[in-house]
Amino acid sequence: MGKAVEPQCSRRGCRAEATWALVWNNPKLHTPDRRKVWTACDEHRGYLSSSLDVRGFLRETVPMDEFEG
Repeated sequence: MGKAVEPQCSRRGCRAEATWALVWNNPKLHTPDRRKVWTACDEHRGYLSSSLDVRGFLRETVPMDEFEG
């Protein structure tokens, strides 16, 4: 059996382990119940959250150890 792969931060070029799940939805493209996820390290959580929030896409931010995806 292989080693479990830890999720990495979604920020381009970042290879850090993700500690946050940023749950989002684009209402122009997705049905209301559809959820997409970006993962973020502590350093890039604010940057990625802001990028989604400014567009009105961010639905919730959840610690990875509590995320059920």
